[in-house]
Amino acid sequence: MKKSICRLFLCLPCAALLFGCKTDKNASDGSAPEKVELVVWGAEEDTQLMNTMIQNFQNAYRDQADFQISFEVQGEAGCKDALLSGLEEGADIFTFADDQLNALAAAGALDPIPNAEGIQNANLSSAVDAATVNNKLYAYPLTADNGYFLYYNKQYFTEEQIATLDGILETAAANGRLFAMDWSSAWYVYSFFGNTGLKVGLNDDGITNFCTWNQTDGDIRGIDVAQAMLQIAASPGFASRTDTEFLQGVQDGSVIAGVSGVWNAVAIEEAWGADTGAVKLPTYTCGGKQIQMASFSGCKLIGVNAYSSHPEWAAKLAEWITSEENQKLRFEMRGQGPANKNVADSAEIQQSPAISALLEQSEFSQLQRIGGKFWDPVSLFAGNMAAGNPSGEDLQRQLNQMTEGVVSR
Repeated sequence: MKKSICRLFLCLPCAALLFGCKTDKNASDGSAPEKVELVVWGAEEDTQLMNTMIQNFQNAYRDQADFQISFEVQGEAGCKDALLSGLEEGADIFTFADDQLNALAAAGALDPIPNAEGIQNANLSSAVDAATVNNKLYAYPLTADNGYFLYYNKQYFTEEQIATLDGILETAAANGRLFAMDWSSAWYVYSFFGNTGLKVGLNDDGITNFCTWNQTDGDIRGIDVAQAMLQIAASPGFASRTDTEFLQGVQDGSVIAGVSGVWNAVAIEEAWGADTGAVKLPTYTCGGKQIQMASFSGCKLIGVNAYSSHPEWAAKLAEWITSEENQKLRFEMRGQGPANKNVADSAEIQQSPAISALLEQSEFSQLQRIGGKFWDPVSLFAGNMAAGNPSGEDLQRQLNQMTEGVVSR
């Protein structure tokens, strides 16, 4: 795949009418249609879905080219590394997690999308932001469902009780049950800091972090969050549990509310049946105020390799895979939340408690743009809060240590 050759070719006068020129010539002189070989990378669980989409694409355009499109399994989490190990040998179209976008764009693996306005108008703003670098759209939004929200058992809670974490913990304790959340994961712990005015994020170098979670002034200070977490941890209705342990608690009846994502929707509905409820995260008491719990969010994107030998057809297939019709099919076959506005507003989505809750929480979410030094210091701090700070170490000192670790190089 030679990027320079592709771009030179696109500068020829016929480039704007490339598909028309090919089709007209083939129709008039009886010559063989253009041979188009494309490779698509995606998750193993998407094999059946992707092959269906690819086959439908080939059927729709069979008169315009001789297609040989193959699907290959490549995990989305490792897509960036696999692609950057050899761009010219990589897939033409690939699915990847949005936190890899900056690195792929910086490496020249992706070009800005030419028809960006149409894609932007068709998709949720959060998904468009996830596919954008420096105000340029570099990928096609595919899903908008990598986040978390509140699951609860309707048998135990009123709508008023699930609005606040205080109400949830009180109800859980009164029934001898638990609210579960994973404080060993910094991904979830962001919930307590995200809407306080305290900041964390990625510096312009794309590697290191900035963080003000130890801030000692302002409406909400770092120590206010730490004290709030200790108060929550002290409740007999609270348990810090991993995602697996949370689901086990749902299934054995010990957990009646908790924080998780769409990946557990089917199993939770099997356990709770008609009593399954899902809404945005609650507020929690911090510094004498009710603070809306925040969340990290993420999307899956479709990228077109800038070194593809057939960039126009690769882009056409990427648009096909992320079209309104196929995002609806993805929800039907895989239960994944759409990035497309019309699908997100559809009755089918509104009837899905998990997807509906995720969309409701999106107003209070932030794209996960975090360097690698974030995870361990935050998990260490939160684990100590979950245990009730057994060492009795000064909270401000712990906040300072955590922040120093997050911003370290």
